[in-house]
Amino acid sequence: MGDKISKIISLSKRRGFIFQSSEIYGGFSSCYDFGPLGVEMKNNIKRAWWDKIIKEHENIVGLDASILMKPEIWKASGHLTAGFADTLVECKSCHKRYRADEVDSEICPECGGELTRPRKFNLMMKTFVGPVEAEAATTYLRAETCQGIYVNFENVLNSMRLKIPFGIAQIGKSFRNEITPKDFIYRTREFEQMEMQWFCHPKTAAKYFDYWIKERFDWYICLGIKKENLRVRHHKKEELPHYAIAGADIEYHFPFGWREIEGIHNRGDWDLKNHSKFSGKDLSYFDEDPPAGGKEKYFPFIVETSGGVDRSLFVFLTDAYQEIKGGRTKTTKAAKEIEILLKIHKKLAPVKVAVLPLVRNKPKIVKKAKEVYRLLKPHFVCQYDELGSIGRRYRRIDEIGVPFALTVDFESLKQDDLTIRDRDTMAQERVKVENLIDVLKEKLSS
Repeated sequence: MGDKISKIISLSKRRGFIFQSSEIYGGFSSCYDFGPLGVEMKNNIKRAWWDKIIKEHENIVGLDASILMKPEIWKASGHLTAGFADTLVECKSCHKRYRADEVDSEICPECGGELTRPRKFNLMMKTFVGPVEAEAATTYLRAETCQGIYVNFENVLNSMRLKIPFGIAQIGKSFRNEITPKDFIYRTREFEQMEMQWFCHPKTAAKYFDYWIKERFDWYICLGIKKENLRVRHHKKEELPHYAIAGADIEYHFPFGWREIEGIHNRGDWDLKNHSKFSGKDLSYFDEDPPAGGKEKYFPFIVETSGGVDRSLFVFLTDAYQEIKGGRTKTTKAAKEIEILLKIHKKLAPVKVAVLPLVRNKPKIVKKAKEVYRLLKPHFVCQYDELGSIGRRYRRIDEIGVPFALTVDFESLKQDDLTIRDRDTMAQERVKVENLIDVLKEKLSS
């Protein structure tokens, strides 16, 4: 997977970002638990996305649809047909399974055994509702969040008194029974999506498709991703899903290659038209002011943006990870050839502020530092650290991407101030404790 990814995996566990699920029982393949720093960073990513989508647009509203829905929905969407399936092959000797597009011979890459003929494997995760595991009780864990948006189209339209064009946004868990999940948290069986479905007049869909590609690309740039590590790849006609008129992926250059991190599709009127057909409910829209004038009834076209919370976190960690040869901190006798720096955007950093007493063997300094920590904790995600030399503590907080370190020293006892150290520039300035909250808020918002 590459040396850098191995280092990120190690850092993620060591510092409390990501743990293997069920680790004390040997681990559960392709499932991960997000630790104290991981859950803070995920929440920051979701908040940044929600603020961008909802707060910066007047005509987009939110939704939180149920994970479990009637199985008829998945029939209408095409998820229970061969269209939502991967082709797999299985080794007759070791029984390891592969996606057919990942092997280029009839021999098992693992043991050299003979592979079976390719067969379709549906990716829906089946479960049962009620006390009896019978066919009539069968349902599915949702494979995507968007279907919950489509079946609530009319509810949202009427309750919020909306007019075309408008969007519905949702963040939530989805599940796919992937044959070969891999690349750490890039492809897993349980994942969290951030999706927005934009409902518009058919004649304006192409314009909005281009608009949302730019909007979503710029979001990653604004949150610190290097532009050279991002690209937009438009789908060829033969690549498009059955429902799509046009599609594009925003891709990131991981150490293991260019991979999709967000998809944008012009889905046409396929979704609302199909759910109307299967449910018997007319989901067409009566437009009193269409682009060409007059009045018109039609099925709205849908432009979809769909990104992953987990994949986004992986991208932000990968892009932020730096190894500084020769070290950055010079305040410790402990020699260190390489220091790790996570240059995470301030909005996404899981811990915003670290409070450090200069030394731990001076009770008055420690007491003052703890007072500062308690002062800040209601306002910011903070960390208090008094173990080891100040240089070692700087390196620890750099390793988890803390933007600002506050050092309480001997002068603090006299002047009621402290030193603020900037993670990226390492510049330091003294600030009065009484002004600290306002100063930090300004720094974190700039």
